[in-house]
Amino acid sequence: MIFNENISNPKNLYLIAENETEGLGFISFHTQNLLHHCGLVGEIQEFFIHQKYRGQGVGRLLINEILDFAEKNNLKSIEITTNKKRVENVVIYENLGFTLSHNKFTIYK
Repeated sequence: MIFNENISNPKNLYLIAENETEGLGFISFHTQNLLHHCGLVGEIQEFFIHQKYRGQGVGRLLINEILDFAEKNNLKSIEITTNKKRVENVVIYENLGFTLSHNKFTIYK
């Protein structure tokens, strides 16, 4: 049910990078109007590259598609979050053009 709602929303984008035989990676991107940003902001919800295709430009290809979508839709910013335990992701995201800018606090129920 949640997946169907998300995939049918024109403000969301789901992309799969693939070759002739298998999926290489996946990215999901959701947008929303945020008052504190004074406009439309996008957030990468899921971003995964198959281990054997990492470091080969697949992630950059998917990010470039997101950047193109963001430009065409006049987004104010693009955000991505990673778990504190995944320190290696910070370097990856910085190499893709992101800047570490926020702390995120969470209450789990």
